[in-house]
Amino acid sequence: MVDERIGSLVDAGARPIVIGGDHSISLPILRALARRHGPLGLVQFDAHIDTWDEYFGGKYFHGTPFRRAIEEGLIDPKRFIQVGIRGPMYGEDDFDFHREHGITMLDIEQVKARGVGWAIGEVHRIAAGHAYMTFDIDSVDPAFAPGTGTPEVGGLTSHEAQRLVRGLAGLSLVGGDIVEVAPPFDGPGQITALLAANLMFEFLCAMATTGTR
Repeated sequence: MVDERIGSLVDAGARPIVIGGDHSISLPILRALARRHGPLGLVQFDAHIDTWDEYFGGKYFHGTPFRRAIEEGLIDPKRFIQVGIRGPMYGEDDFDFHREHGITMLDIEQVKARGVGWAIGEVHRIAAGHAYMTFDIDSVDPAFAPGTGTPEVGGLTSHEAQRLVRGLAGLSLVGGDIVEVAPPFDGPGQITALLAANLMFEFLCAMATTGTR
């Protein structure tokens, strides 16, 4: 199982960087890391909130992992920040869970209007302490990252995405993932895969700036 494999790496002193797959993979990774570090801060770059309760009666799919993570006590919702949200919602109650648990959301309009530097400052303010990054490639506009299953127009540019991940430097990062890259849908030159690889490098460099125990 994913949590067992990640757990063995964490027990060996490693900090995992994981490639998806869909966003469902984040939940077992968080389980493994929370066993060592306790409830984590979470930085989520995404077009969608992924805190829905269920989908066609299923509690576990790529739109529910962070609701389950909060319910299981894996992440501290008051140290959970979402950046770049812009996808369609299902109803007026979609954000009730956010309000109930104190989750911070920076939608794409805020990021574009107030700037990447402001967003980075908010990330550091909210996610202080041991934190995990999850980067859904659909947070990036499909003009720059078409290779994903749920593209949403009006997103981050590739440069904004690089700057946001670089801006994680200084956080106590215990691991991270980059998910939802779908090679069959990618554009000429595999631009989505190329961006994901570069973002992984940026995240590795951010992790290298600070150690964690």
